[in-house]
Amino acid sequence: MRVFHADQFVLPLPPGHSFPMGKYRLLREAVHEHLPALKVMPAEPATDGELALAHEPAWITAVAEGTTSAAQQREIGFPWSPAMVERARRSVGATIGAARAALFGSQGVGEGVAANLAGGTHHAYAHKGSGYCVFNDVAVAARLMQAEMHRRHRRLLRVWVIDLDVHQGNGTAAIFRDDPTVFTLSLHGQKNFPFRKEASDLDVELPDGCGDDDYLRALDHALDAAWARQAAAPPDLAFYLAGADPHENDRLGRLKLTLEGLAERDRRVFDLLGRRRVPVAVSMAGGYNRDLHTTVAIHRRTLELAHRHWQAWTAGERPHG
Repeated sequence: MRVFHADQFVLPLPPGHSFPMGKYRLLREAVHEHLPALKVMPAEPATDGELALAHEPAWITAVAEGTTSAAQQREIGFPWSPAMVERARRSVGATIGAARAALFGSQGVGEGVAANLAGGTHHAYAHKGSGYCVFNDVAVAARLMQAEMHRRHRRLLRVWVIDLDVHQGNGTAAIFRDDPTVFTLSLHGQKNFPFRKEASDLDVELPDGCGDDDYLRALDHALDAAWARQAAAPPDLAFYLAGADPHENDRLGRLKLTLEGLAERDRRVFDLLGRRRVPVAVSMAGGYNRDLHTTVAIHRRTLELAHRHWQAWTAGERPHG
C-alpha cells in the first residue's frame, strides 16, 4: 500500500501557534517504525493547471506570488512564505498520488487503497483559503481523477467524499454544490468551526460531548443513507477524511470519542467501501490533541486499518478490522 508525504516542508510559524506542524514528521517516522510494509513516497507538487480544476486562477496566482492580503492570511491562519506555497502544493499532490494509486495503480490496475499522511484541507474554497487550508486537496484530486477517467476510458467518474473530521467540510461542500457527480457527506460538531456552514449533500451535526455509541450510531445511519441515495449511480472512488480531532482530548474537537471509538469508526468506513468495492484515498485531516503523540497514534491506527483493508482488497476479500 502506497502512502504519500510532504513533511519536509515546514512552515515558519510563530512560537505558540496552535497548528501541530510537528505531527507530520512524527507520523512518517511512526509509519517507518511500526508499519514497515507501507511504501512511503514523497509527494509531487500540484501544478497550476491541476489546482485550476477546483480553484480560481486569481487565488492560485495570489498564493504562488505572495500577494495574498493580510486578511486572507489571517483567515488561513498561516503567514505567507515560500514554504507555505510548496507545502500546500505538495499536500494536494499527495492526495492526487493516493487517488491515482487507489483508482488506477501503476500498471492501470487500481490498488484499492492509498493514503496521504497529511491532507484533508476541506476549508479551502475555490476563491480563498481558510482554517489552515490553502488549497482543497480532495476537490482538486477528485476533478483530476474525473478528467483522467474520461481520458483513459471515456466514462464518467462518480466520487464520494466521506468527511469525518470534527469540523464541517465547508469548502468542499461549496466547490461541489449542485454537482451530481460528487456526493459530499460530513459528520461534524454542530457548534464547532466553521460557524457558518455550507450545505453538503448530507450533513450530520453532533452535539458537544458526543461519545462513541452515539457517534457510531449516527455514522451507521449516515453511511446507509448516503449509499441509498447513490444506489442508482454508485461511486467509483471515495475520499475518506479520517480526522483525529473527534477524540475526547482534542483541544479543538469538543466531542468525546475514545481511541477505540475512532478505530471502530475507521473499520466501519473501510468495511462498507470494501463490501462495495469502492477504491479509497485516505487523508489524515485534523488533529489537535493536547498530547501530540496521541494524535500521531490515532493517525497511525487509521493507516494500520487502511493497510488491512488494502490486504483484503488485493485478495478480493471482505476487510476485517
